[in-house]
Amino acid sequence: MASPPCFADAPLGLLDHGPSELRDRHCHDDAFVAVVLEGGYQEAGDEGRWNVRPGDALIHHAYESHLDRVEARGARVLVLDLPARLAATSIVRGHVADPDSLVRLAERDGRAASTLFGEMFVADAPTALDWPDMLADDLRRLAPFALADWADDKGVRPETLSRGFRSAYGCTPKSYRADVRARAAFAAARLGCEPFADIAHRLNFTDQAHMTHAVAGLTGATPGWWRRRQMDTRQR
Repeated sequence: MASPPCFADAPLGLLDHGPSELRDRHCHDDAFVAVVLEGGYQEAGDEGRWNVRPGDALIHHAYESHLDRVEARGARVLVLDLPARLAATSIVRGHVADPDSLVRLAERDGRAASTLFGEMFVADAPTALDWPDMLADDLRRLAPFALADWADDKGVRPETLSRGFRSAYGCTPKSYRADVRARAAFAAARLGCEPFADIAHRLNFTDQAHMTHAVAGLTGATPGWWRRRQMDTRQR
């Protein structure tokens, strides 16, 4: 199944969402943070599902996919680069006490605003809204399990499982797990030195070629290309 459409980057600065706007599942090449200034929306993506309001902030890592359901009153969002101090964090949702100060600083210096965000960001505890979030959480763990067994254990009708998950996350459980696994392989290839065959085995790909195909399908480049690029960056 094809990966969701990717955008070259998030538009830095202020972003207005129209009332009741729906942005179907998509991904962004680059990492960024979104700080809600007005209104609110629900985001459902590779790291979970969240209802966000003014002052809330969401961290997005590279090649993460999500959809957005905007409230009837619309939403205004400040988009900034992900600060270096949060680049490796597994935390996704948090809040900032003074988002207006970020807006004022971003008007003059986007890089400084990103740095200030990193200093202001306070993590929020993860929450599950309902069973699709529980399933998404289990899929993100990347341990193999049969969806039919999961449905039986949780008391969810098999015919409801795919339909209900797609309604919440904009994709099937199978494609969700595939995207999460491809991102995990991308991160392992880019940031570490673990042999590719070992990564493929650890993440339950059929073989190394299967992993290479998944990473290239998501990012447009092979694991080997990403590792070489990272090594070149470190040597500069």
